[in-house]
Amino acid sequence: MSLPHGLLANAAIAGAIVVLTPGPAVLAFLGIGAAQGRKAGAVFLMGHLAGDLLWSTLALIAIVGARLVSAWVFAGLAAFCGCYLAYLGGRNLLAHRDAAGRPDLSVRRPLLRGLAFGLSNPKSYPVTLAVFTALLAGQLSHFTLDQAPSLLASCFAGFLAADAILVWLVGIGALRRFYRRHEIWILRATGLMFIGFAANTLWHAWQGWAAEFQR
Repeated sequence: MSLPHGLLANAAIAGAIVVLTPGPAVLAFLGIGAAQGRKAGAVFLMGHLAGDLLWSTLALIAIVGARLVSAWVFAGLAAFCGCYLAYLGGRNLLAHRDAAGRPDLSVRRPLLRGLAFGLSNPKSYPVTLAVFTALLAGQLSHFTLDQAPSLLASCFAGFLAADAILVWLVGIGALRRFYRRHEIWILRATGLMFIGFAANTLWHAWQGWAAEFQR
């Protein structure tokens, strides 16, 4: 049975909202795109799509009630995410200028950086689950596994539309000039935010483990 067009449209909107919600990946993208150009930013987002699809799939699994993923897995993944963000935050916080006067933190492989961010972004699962629940949960009472590809395809279309908006925004001259003028301080401020995200993520991972130990 095919899905209603309204549900598919909501899935695309949900996918776009997930991508555009501010978080570590959006901050990383803005830094890469403003410093290295639209192409590098677009390549970063291409890598990030893998994570978008993974977390969307897990959110749908949670919504339809199939408890296929253990809480231990999410707690362990959250701990890894927190450590990775803390590492990136530390690098940004300690950023220094090279001989040419530019911060020595250029991303040489934006595709791999985007892939790593997409698969380890601690914001992705809770935000995706919250958005999908708000927009889709009431329409999935008769959802079947055969309908998953079309629903995920609609989400993917939303991801692509949101990515196109971000790539367009990061190429605006005023934004890039502002970034370059204040680049070192933006990097350090972003580093502090990443460390804050990391601390929050590690705390939630610890709470998840503690809850499982008490069972």
